[in-house]
Amino acid sequence: MASQNQSSVAEFILQSFSDNPRIQILIFILFLGLFIVAFTGNSLIILVITLNPGLHTPMYFFLVNLALLDVLSTSTVVPKLLQNLMTKNTISYGGCIAQIYFLTWCLGAELLLFTAMGYDRYAAICQPLHYSTIMSKTTCYLLASAVWAFSGINITINIVMTARLSFCGPNVIDHFFCEIPPLLPLSCSSTYGNNVMVVVADMFFAIINFLLILLSYGLIISSILKIRTKEGKKRAFSTCSSHLIVATMYYCTIIYIYILPGLGQSLQEGKVASVFYTIVTPALNPLIYSLRNKDVKIALGKLCPCLMK
Repeated sequence: MASQNQSSVAEFILQSFSDNPRIQILIFILFLGLFIVAFTGNSLIILVITLNPGLHTPMYFFLVNLALLDVLSTSTVVPKLLQNLMTKNTISYGGCIAQIYFLTWCLGAELLLFTAMGYDRYAAICQPLHYSTIMSKTTCYLLASAVWAFSGINITINIVMTARLSFCGPNVIDHFFCEIPPLLPLSCSSTYGNNVMVVVADMFFAIINFLLILLSYGLIISSILKIRTKEGKKRAFSTCSSHLIVATMYYCTIIYIYILPGLGQSLQEGKVASVFYTIVTPALNPLIYSLRNKDVKIALGKLCPCLMK
């Protein structure tokens, strides 16, 4: 009730990609196809790893968490986007706040999860003799719990601060879904504290975690180069190449959208780039991990033989 008393805006208008009906139909078909691929692919990853005891290792445990986050993030954004493409581009005040909450929770958790996955690969390659001790089941559960909890605490603080803002004027969000950066300019009250929290979150979730991943892979590459045989180097790098590809794609779009606007990049220029981390990357992740991973392909073939023909 408090947030409703402070806000006279009942709904927001989201900016679509085009006003041309034919283009909107093409975009609808494209996004629907990507959503089906993302939802089906990540669900299969979760199912395959859960049902196959041979894949109950730390690496695949974190992969299940990543797939679950991808399912949640795409389900938060894409169904509403598809609805808006066929009807009017609006979202209720409560729906907007809910979309910000769950999407930001997932995005923050993914960034932290990439760091945990990087640490897992570091332990596997740089500390192979102590790997089972370092990455015990208890450690994996603690890391996963911390990933979900820290991201949840961050967005809870941000969403409480956002819900306290007053929205009494313009209600057009310069984006195709609700996020904090494009929402703040619409507030008719001070957003200084909100902007500070956004910067702090960007520094922690994006910059610091990105540097930790670079450190992990710096140590990993150094260890791989010390391996004498070419086959040994290839086998060691193959265990972390999928994670490196996914993390690179994700961080490139996150830095472009969240970091560059602070350096003068407009929100409008980052709108199309947002498509990558909301739908394209979640759709590609299962393909990258399954096509480049022999164990996953074998397990997937046993579960769905028709997929491997």
